[in-house]
Amino acid sequence: MSDAATSPHVQAETDSAGRLLAADGTPLKRSLGRALRRQKMRALLLIAPLLLFVLLTFIAPIADMLFRSVENEIVGNTLPETVEALEDWDYASGEPPGEEAYLALYRDLSVAVEYKTHTRLGSRLNYESSGTSSLFRQTGRGVEDMGELYQDQFEDLNPAWKEPETWARLMGSDDWLAAQAEEGAEAGFELRDGIAGALPNTARAYAQFAEFTQSEDGDNPFEEDPWAYVYAMLWLDLTGPVQMDAYDGSETALLEEALAAVPSFESQTWREGFVGIDEDWEDLEVWGTIKAYSGEFTSGYFLNSVDLKLTPEGIEQQEGNQRIYLTLFWRTIVMSLAITCSCILLGYPVAWLLANLPMRTSNMLMILVLLPFWTSLLVRTSAWKVLLQSQGVINDILVWAHIISDANRLVMINNVTGTIIAMTHILLPFMILPMYSVMQTIPPTYLRAAKSLGATNWVAFWRVYFPQSVPGIGAGSILVFILAIGYYITPELVGGTKGVFISNRIAYHISTSLNWGLAAALGTILLAAVLLLYWAYDKIVGIDNVKLG
Repeated sequence: MSDAATSPHVQAETDSAGRLLAADGTPLKRSLGRALRRQKMRALLLIAPLLLFVLLTFIAPIADMLFRSVENEIVGNTLPETVEALEDWDYASGEPPGEEAYLALYRDLSVAVEYKTHTRLGSRLNYESSGTSSLFRQTGRGVEDMGELYQDQFEDLNPAWKEPETWARLMGSDDWLAAQAEEGAEAGFELRDGIAGALPNTARAYAQFAEFTQSEDGDNPFEEDPWAYVYAMLWLDLTGPVQMDAYDGSETALLEEALAAVPSFESQTWREGFVGIDEDWEDLEVWGTIKAYSGEFTSGYFLNSVDLKLTPEGIEQQEGNQRIYLTLFWRTIVMSLAITCSCILLGYPVAWLLANLPMRTSNMLMILVLLPFWTSLLVRTSAWKVLLQSQGVINDILVWAHIISDANRLVMINNVTGTIIAMTHILLPFMILPMYSVMQTIPPTYLRAAKSLGATNWVAFWRVYFPQSVPGIGAGSILVFILAIGYYITPELVGGTKGVFISNRIAYHISTSLNWGLAAALGTILLAAVLLLYWAYDKIVGIDNVKLG
């Protein structure tokens, strides 16, 4: 009952409309609602730390994993002009894209090399097409040479092109130039009015240079040599129609001199420049991969997770030696179920014994059950590696007892058998404890009553005791299965190539290959599989029947 309802100040007074009033004259219904809201707010504040903890440690990581499994912004952010130029290119034509695509690629890569994002882009595309990473690294080293071809000729034409101040006076506004004496590098760069109309490509390239110089290097564009890319864009502008009337700066004579000399400059097509760096830039597969993965979001990671791939021609199956993930998913589910069943078979008698022995003896034996928790997981797994190997303790005992011959030692390591044995031992306490907690609540008088009515020991156990212990089995099974499906240390050490789980590949992609998108997609599918099995378990057994005692 609310505070307002139990307060001694609440009186059975009514207003002219016949509504009950509280002591302060407000309608009783409104007063009760206000008190109820205060109670809810206090309850919310009490659980707020827990909600925040769950949000930060559980909900947020899962949301981040779901986002990473489809996120693909790096291609569009690194090669924005190239992506736009490839929109009208048809991979099925059998011809590389036109010169405009190579020019766009040069613009994008010239900036990306300075920001050092081209290597990240190469690594991303290398997941889809092998060799792309080395292609982008090599191109990053060679793309500056394409601009230096024009830089050298401009500097030979007039030494003024070597001076950073020349470029600053040509491209910078009068206000920015005046601010150099007072603010220096702190003055925000501004393009001169009309320069973008006269030299559009050069203006954009110099603005990118100035932004990088100020934001990334903390230097002053007025004092720094522009990139070779800026010279290449100046050549490109001067070879086309130039609106000299739009420029009103002090470098008009310098521009007119360059405009007259540019037709005699040595030049090459943008395609020739890239092919000179690496002939793979004529490979349709490279361009097709860039176009296929140019979207902000992609289904490629999920396709790879089920042994498919997104290609320029559509969705295809992976090559035979790369179809591993469906096999790993199936193996993970089957082996986790096998480990759960073996834990039930081994743990049930132990839990029954602990629940039916005198408390003093039961507590002593419980220490043996809990003892593995006090030992490092790595130590326990390494111990099984020693025990299970061909020259290990178990095989030596079997040979000594003449159960097997020395030539026919059992192979129990680096396979499914070793993984199941080691993980059953590690997860067995997680099965015993829930079953023991439930069995402790079963009165022993039930079995005696059943026997007094003529039931045999087996019938009394199966018809009376076992049904009451099922909730403990259900709780232990869920706990063991969820833990088993996500294990990766034990399978990695004792499973070899035939006993590893999908979690091992997830760990590999997170820590070694750094393909976090694929790892996130695999994790998402694994999460979906667990939720599906959980739903099936709820329909068959009923989650309400799961108890911990």
